[in-house]
Amino acid sequence: MLSPEREFAAALRRRRSLIADEKSRRDPERHVAKLQAVSEKIVLLQERLPQPIDPQLAHFLARCSYDKALEFLEAKL
Repeated sequence: MLSPEREFAAALRRRRSLIADEKSRRDPERHVAKLQAVSEKIVLLQERLPQPIDPQLAHFLARCSYDKALEFLEAKL
């Protein structure tokens, strides 16, 4: 089983991958649905992160700076 941090980082990677997916964007309704699903998963996984969250990570998450949050997590994992 993945740690909460690793699972969260995987969801952030999935979000990044979806945003860059040219093929997925050809079907806007489906693309938005996929993004919404991964965004909901990110919110749920964020709530499961061990507390207290590092202040820098909390800063990135509060501003929805998910690429920066992912970079932060990858440096720690």
